[in-house]
Amino acid sequence: MSFSFGFKLKMCLLRTFNHSIVRLNSTIYALASGYGKCGVAVIRISGPKACSSLFRMAGMKKYPVPRQAVLRKIEHPDTKETLDHGLVIWFPGPRSFTGENICELHVHGGVAVISSVLEALGKMEDYRPAEAGEFTKRAFYGGKLDLLEVEGLGDLIDADTDEQRKQALFQMEGALSKLYMDWRETLVKCVAHLEAFIDFSEEENIESGILNQNHKAISELLEGIKNHLADGRRGERLRSGVKAVIIGEPNVGKSSLLNLLCQRQAAIVSPIPGTTRDIVERPLNIQGFPVLVSDTAGLRTDTQDLIELEGVKRARECVASADLYLLVADAVEFSRNVLSKKFSVVEHLRSYIERLLLSDVLFQKGCKFKATMEGYVKRENSHLPNPVDTMGIRDNCLLIVNKRDLVEDFNHMDSIIQNFPNICFVSCKTNDGVMELMAKLKDQLSSLCANPSQENPTITQSRHRHHLQNCVISLESCLNLYEESEDCDVVMMVEHLRQAMRCLGKITGHVSTEEILDVIFSSFCIGK
Repeated sequence: MSFSFGFKLKMCLLRTFNHSIVRLNSTIYALASGYGKCGVAVIRISGPKACSSLFRMAGMKKYPVPRQAVLRKIEHPDTKETLDHGLVIWFPGPRSFTGENICELHVHGGVAVISSVLEALGKMEDYRPAEAGEFTKRAFYGGKLDLLEVEGLGDLIDADTDEQRKQALFQMEGALSKLYMDWRETLVKCVAHLEAFIDFSEEENIESGILNQNHKAISELLEGIKNHLADGRRGERLRSGVKAVIIGEPNVGKSSLLNLLCQRQAAIVSPIPGTTRDIVERPLNIQGFPVLVSDTAGLRTDTQDLIELEGVKRARECVASADLYLLVADAVEFSRNVLSKKFSVVEHLRSYIERLLLSDVLFQKGCKFKATMEGYVKRENSHLPNPVDTMGIRDNCLLIVNKRDLVEDFNHMDSIIQNFPNICFVSCKTNDGVMELMAKLKDQLSSLCANPSQENPTITQSRHRHHLQNCVISLESCLNLYEESEDCDVVMMVEHLRQAMRCLGKITGHVSTEEILDVIFSSFCIGK
């Protein structure tokens, strides 16, 4: 028996023992398929007396073949009134979702049918309605899922986009759990070696090189965890959604861009400056990525309207917390300045950003670039891979030059903009350039969000990150003791490693508190 299997078996037994009273004395039931009229509704029953529903409500004389659907008449357990005709499926434990005996009743999805069956189950002895997430909680206590897999299941249920689905599915299937359990197993081996060194080094001739081997293993583990943490929070961002903010001067087409992305009239559009006063937020699925798009008030300082000034203030607050900046500019002004050579593309863009008072947000920190026509020409001829980088603009800023339908010398303007990958030339009115805009948006979102895979799972919640950071602190403390002197305190090294193990255990649920578990499971629906 491998250590990993033995450890999981031990944890399963501990969980079962600690919660035996709950699991043995109550049988729970709930609608698992969601409320509302539907073709078929699934009612799930789990617990030691789940079999009673087979005999008292489905009229069976013996246990059916496990995991095979049987058509039966569903009756009230006391009055024997026929409630419906439906399918009955029997899942004997431990080969079930919760690890307990489970019976599922697949009945017609009418409100009256569902209510009558649930009311009848309430008449059964030791049956009670399930609490939110209680089926999954029993699966956790039964050793069917660890805490990471539980969270993955919750995210899978809540997934709104395809990329979210992929990430949640990989986590539910154990990609993150395997990674963290492998790290924990490495720590267990290191602790075992150090404790053997403490207990037997003088008597049993334990190799002195064991400390060097442990130092190497811990250093490699520390590097792996740090690399895992240095993910730019891409997995968390994919789980919760990218915050994109549309910004620019009044009447450049910000609300029109929001309507274009929403494919409906989500915001009021008018030629009157200052139409948008408050933040207009819409959750969207853009190319498979979850995005919360915020349309903001036009940024200007020459207004005396108190309501508009409040809108500008809120817009700047929204910008401060954004992941992606959609900077909208007027194509007519843009082309007039660039084609007349009054400004270069770089100069116009820089001037526009400074006019909006967004230099501290949209320019990279430490940027000392000064745009000149001469400098622009040199960069244009230098064939740099990304001319936008030379302007010092942040990678997560996309400049959208709107109203291209009003530009006369469009082809000339378009040829100039081709040198700048982070600039899109579009018309929200005629939809010209929209395909290019969506392609660039997808590139931006791909770089901001995780690329889900089984081989390289990413951190999906701040809870995981917090415990991993504490794990890093413990490992660094252990290595510092080793490097301080040749006669290092091995006992303290072991304690630091045990603390690191506890941090990993808190992520997977092998070290937990009821308070944390209640928060996690309460986010599930009743039937899950």
